[in-house]
Formats: sequence, structure tokens, C-alpha cells
Amino acid sequence: MGKVVMYSSVSVDGFIADKNDQPGPLFDWLTSGDVPLDDSGAVKVSQTSYDYTRAYWDQIGVTIAGRHVFDLTDGWDGKPPGGIDHVVVVTHRPPPEGWDAGAPFHFVDGVEAAIAKAQELAGDRLVEVAAGDVGGQVLAAGLVDEVRMDVVPVVFGSGKRYFGPVDAQHLLEDPEVVIQGNRVLHLRYRVRR
Repeated sequence: MGKVVMYSSVSVDGFIADKNDQPGPLFDWLTSGDVPLDDSGAVKVSQTSYDYTRAYWDQIGVTIAGRHVFDLTDGWDGKPPGGIDHVVVVTHRPPPEGWDAGAPFHFVDGVEAAIAKAQELAGDRLVEVAAGDVGGQVLAAGLVDEVRMDVVPVVFGSGKRYFGPVDAQHLLEDPEVVIQGNRVLHLRYRVRR
């Protein structure tokens, strides 16, 4: 089975969105360079960020997100973001009315079920868990192997926390990766077991 990685861009003070669910400048680093990160050409980063991020994106088999993120993005119009094969949505509600049942989205109840489904779908590829409430629940359940952060030089002061509702201490190993890009610091930590 592939590793479970909790990931997001994050403000220096630990937020993935402001109090109105807006990312503000958290994704500015994705347009701060001259190297296209995907086929759209809209996402351009520095060569350093490209080398790190493209290699990571190419390893992801499944992304896990909460229903709140799914609803905010309108379900990515039924197409998983970033060329990922599948999205597992953690929710207590059924798919939206009129949802295309053939879209590669899987609706499950609870983070343990989400991890099980995602690992089944991903095989030996990475399972990415969106940071925030669901990511925090997966971390608290002891199911995260690695934490990746793209730290952006902005202070929000309040908003949606990277680790969501986590209220207990979780030790991480020393950073395995520390890479400076344009307007971003890429960090990677293994979760201490």
C-alpha cells in the first residue's frame, strides 16, 4: 500500500484558508514562476518548485477530501484535480442530486473507511489527504505517514487550521525536505510512530 500524505499550502501561522474559506495568496506561488506545472499552462512555478511538486503530483493515486471542500469546488465538475485518478469524499450525506455516478468520486462515511477505500484504489501510489478537518481527523487516528506543507509568507491571524480540530500532541520527525521556491517553502516531515 502507498503512503498516506497530509498536504496543503499553508500560511506561516498555520491556516489553509481565511475565516471565509478563501485561500487568499496561498496559491500565488503557483503563478510566480516561468515553468508550467501542468498542461493548462496557467500554473507556472520556479524550476525548484517544479522539480519538487511535479514529482510529488506524479506519485498521487487518490486524494481524500471532506464534503465541505467538495461542495466549495462544485466537485471539480466531476474531474479529479491535478490529473489524479480518484477522489474519496468523506461525508455523511449522499452524492449531490444529479451527480454523475460514473465520475471517479467515491463517497464514504468516516476517515477510516476513506483511507481503506483510497488505499484500495491507489495500490502502491500515494494517498493524499487534504489538510484541514478531515486531514486532522486522519492524523488523530494515527493513519498519516507523512506531512507535506507548502508554507507561504503570509499571516492570516485566523481561519481554517491546517491540522483542523487536532487537540493532542503529535510528534513529527525532523524535516526530510526543506526547499525554497518563489514565495513558498516546501517542507516534508515523517510522522513519528
